[in-house]
Amino acid sequence: MATTLLGEVGASAISVRDVCRAAGITAPTLYHHFGDKQGLLEAVAATGFERYLAEKRRHGPSEDPLVDLRVGWDSHVGFGLAHPAFYELMYANTGRGTRAAAQEGLQVLHGILVRLAEQGRLRMTPREAVLTIHAACVGTTLILLSAQDDPAHEGLSHRVRDAVFAAVVEEPGSPRDRENALAIQVRALRATLSVQSDLPLSAGERLLLTELLVRLDQ
Repeated sequence: MATTLLGEVGASAISVRDVCRAAGITAPTLYHHFGDKQGLLEAVAATGFERYLAEKRRHGPSEDPLVDLRVGWDSHVGFGLAHPAFYELMYANTGRGTRAAAQEGLQVLHGILVRLAEQGRLRMTPREAVLTIHAACVGTTLILLSAQDDPAHEGLSHRVRDAVFAAVVEEPGSPRDRENALAIQVRALRATLSVQSDLPLSAGERLLLTELLVRLDQ
């Protein structure tokens, strides 16, 4: 019932009284299961993440991780536009349960970026790329939700996506690839080093190599 009310009135307008009336339960029963309104909203947000992740799980990885990256961005934005009340609650709620639910989606993104790093196509470490892409994608979706009918928003998602991906991923044979071959190789090696745990290097050797690569990349 709370999920239905969320879609109808939004998170800020939901009251415990309305939820109890719609569900045919008493307030003590609701408090017993969720603690308070915040706990209820966290549970609803977790439901939103489960719907979002269910869509991701239906699509297995393709042969090209860059294709998967584009599909992931577009499906994320599409979900937000299709479920605005859920999306705003999912990314406005910072409860423990919500953070745990969000983590699976970030792990999927990280896995795609690891594959790109292993192919030498990532300009930064997978962790840095996760934060960059996630921040840009969530920000873009929230902007689109703020005024879905604004003509200026036409094509915004794809423009931001392509700009962010150009900063994160190196396309083989691009002009920048040819002009900055050493820098590209250094960044690819840094990215690969960050995800390889079985290299025959001691902790000190790994640290030294990382420091040298950072210096070369400056």
